Amino acid sequence: MGFRLPSFPYPPSQEGYWHPVTSTINWCEEDYYATIYSAEIVNTVTNLLFMYLAYKGFRSCQREKHDLIFNIGFVGYFLVGAGSLMFHATLKYPWQLVDELSMIYTTCLMCYATFSFSKTPRFATFLAIALIGLAIFITLYYHYLQDPEFHQNAYAILTAVVLFRSMYTMEVELRPSRRPKKSSSTNGSAKGSLEKVSSVSDREDEQTLRSMWLLVACGLSIFLGGFGIWTLDNTYCSQLRQWRQQVGLPWGLLLEGHGWWHLMTGTGAYFYLTWGIWLRHCLSGRQDEYSLKWPSMWTSLPEIVRTDQSSTQDSKRSNGRTSTKKNH
Repeated sequence: MGFRLPSFPYPPSQEGYWHPVTSTINWCEEDYYATIYSAEIVNTVTNLLFMYLAYKGFRSCQREKHDLIFNIGFVGYFLVGAGSLMFHATLKYPWQLVDELSMIYTTCLMCYATFSFSKTPRFATFLAIALIGLAIFITLYYHYLQDPEFHQNAYAILTAVVLFRSMYTMEVELRPSRRPKKSSSTNGSAKGSLEKVSSVSDREDEQTLRSMWLLVACGLSIFLGGFGIWTLDNTYCSQLRQWRQQVGLPWGLLLEGHGWWHLMTGTGAYFYLTWGIWLRHCLSGRQDEYSLKWPSMWTSLPEIVRTDQSSTQDSKRSNGRTSTKKNH
């Protein structure tokens, strides 16, 4: 007789507190087997990571004084997690809309942050109106179709547009070899000094780019890994359910693919927002005021923090304002 880990059988599904199901999709996890108050218990509780990371990111934005758009982005990120938690707990259609449409709205917000940066107020206003119109169209058309594939395709396209645009901007604006060279009429030793300063700055930008690409690679790998598991969970649901029944609890919980999707896409989205914050500071010429804090790629989460230089500059600006008031 082979070795078998201790386990106990899955309880049978039952009629839950939120019965009947009104959502247009029901995932692979069995309904109401753990408690009558949560239709899909694993898919429900894994959203707590979404909400925790959103809170962590929002607090970081407040503490480190990042741009307001990212505060709003983390609020949207929190709503995605909260909406998904309620959707999987109840399997009710209204909560399904909150879950899925908040993903669209938050991605539209990041699309605005990406394409409006350094543009004219007229362009930013036009872009905002266009994205609001797009969000309204997706909302109404999705409610009319009630086809989850439409939402999935719309979200995938928006996410890809934002991601590739951000990558393009990072490479073109930050990589020294791709920036236009500035001509200078300075001669002699002054020109040599400027070239040395430029060389040091270029090396720092190259190092920043390497760190950024590592951040992007990790976040994208986690996100796409979650998408791959999500696809397998949908494709081989009946087989996965058989395996879960065979191995029993708690080991069957490890085969809940949609739960892994929540954990991995939540983490990947946090990486993206963190990268977006850093990229925005670098494009604003404030790369010396902020740095990446990431002690370990395996045991910690990245964060963009203010440097000592940033604190010194804030102190000088504060003292300057105080002196001006006294002079008046």
